[in-house]
Amino acid sequence: MSKVGTLYGLGVGPGDPELITVKAFRLLQQSPVIAYPKKRMGSKSYAHQIAELYVQQSEKEMLGLVFPMTRDKDILEREWKQTVEIVWERLAEGKDVAFVTEGDPMFYSTFIHMMRGMQEAHPEVPIVTVPGVSSFLGAASRFNLPLADGDEQIGIIPATDDREAMRKALESHDTVVFLKVAKVLPMIIGLLKEMGLADKAAVATKVTSSEEMVWTDMRELERAELGYLTLMVVKKG
Repeated sequence: MSKVGTLYGLGVGPGDPELITVKAFRLLQQSPVIAYPKKRMGSKSYAHQIAELYVQQSEKEMLGLVFPMTRDKDILEREWKQTVEIVWERLAEGKDVAFVTEGDPMFYSTFIHMMRGMQEAHPEVPIVTVPGVSSFLGAASRFNLPLADGDEQIGIIPATDDREAMRKALESHDTVVFLKVAKVLPMIIGLLKEMGLADKAAVATKVTSSEEMVWTDMRELERAELGYLTLMVVKKG
């Protein structure tokens, strides 16, 4: 049998291609297979766009993987198993596979599901992850806003419609980053006003990318319809 290939999880940053690490670049160059999350329809993901910039595609297998957008556990389990097996076919041939993901592979990433599925189905596969710049770090840089200093505490919270949980997060931390905030933005803005924090918030969509948009005046956002890749930073100090 040939030696089993290594599965690499490469964080390629929040959108700006120059935010890729030297190590991720090297592994993209070395790996014969580049796997990436593929949309069924529409534009390419940031991860796909960035990977394309750094590899000679004629010399690589570009392996697009479709991940289901559903909460149905049976469908998810079935589709994930199939996706893991697609990657395993390459690894079993002794080929290294570099799985590229936006941000960091260990932070709310598709790679987490791939890693767990591979560990369960094929525990002999070596798995290596390479950290990347997460979107909230890109936003802090864009806003020139220190997320935490000294003994300050920060919370990184997936935004939900649980108003009291969002209030508790704001009460309990000096800085709060609300991820994927677009779907509950009016509620969050109302909560900020109620707590006297509306002037302490900044919002970014597709931060660091060529499509980046930022807002520091919450009044401009009360009726806005923003995209999925939107976050909010609230710093009370």
